[in-house]
Amino acid sequence: MSISPNVPSPQESYQYENPGTPRWIAILFALLIVGLAVMAYAGHSAQTRVEQELSKNEEQNRILTAQLEQANTRIADLKGQLEVTSQKIGMTQAELAEARSRAEAIRKQQVTSDQKLSQEITDAQKSSDAKIGAVATDVTGAKKDIADTRSDLEATKTKLERAAGDMGVMSGLIARNHDDLEELRRRGDRNYYEFTIQKSKKPERVGPVQIALNKADQKKSRYTITVLADDKAIEKKDKTSGEPVQFYMKGSPRLTPYEIVVFDVSKDKITGYLSAPKDTSAPAPAK
Repeated sequence: MSISPNVPSPQESYQYENPGTPRWIAILFALLIVGLAVMAYAGHSAQTRVEQELSKNEEQNRILTAQLEQANTRIADLKGQLEVTSQKIGMTQAELAEARSRAEAIRKQQVTSDQKLSQEITDAQKSSDAKIGAVATDVTGAKKDIADTRSDLEATKTKLERAAGDMGVMSGLIARNHDDLEELRRRGDRNYYEFTIQKSKKPERVGPVQIALNKADQKKSRYTITVLADDKAIEKKDKTSGEPVQFYMKGSPRLTPYEIVVFDVSKDKITGYLSAPKDTSAPAPAK
């Protein structure tokens, strides 16, 4: 390839222009290169930061995703528990309704039982009051009977008096009639033999002795008798009715004589009784 003689070579051209280039252009060019380097570094740094931020965001996203999944799992668990709880609450409400129904039935039954018991108590109270009234009436009657008996005893005590016998010994209680004699028998202090003896020479058996009526004066209520005891004849002359006629027998306790009391004197008859000590060998009185 041929080169034209009028055109300078590149080396020549450079040598020609270099001396004439302004210095500020070189400085500007250098500054431009530095600026480009700075911009490249800044871009690289920015890219690095962006990548780091993106990496951080990915990590955060990953963490958030995991937390979200955990939250969803918890929500699902809570939903399941909520459903179970709802079912239990439904069952509990049914049980509560049944319990209320049972409680109401028990309450009604209790009210009925209380009413029945109250009625039974009322009836029992009425019956008890009636019985108490009857018992009170019986007690009142019994008190009256006791009072009457006490009055009779007091009256009997007034009638049953002691008196000095014809031997000077104080007698036991003296009966004035048959009723008084029955009272003495109930007391049981001595043995009593009631008699009615006709006037006769032949004596009559009265308990452990024999008695013969010799004389009877109805107007003066006086009489004379002969007592046969221990094979001895003891005459008791001109005795009055109600007077204790006393005598002793073998085995009689000391100062405890037998006593004959006549409480009725007729024309030819006397009525009375023989009183004998309990602790003798005399036979018991005939009933």
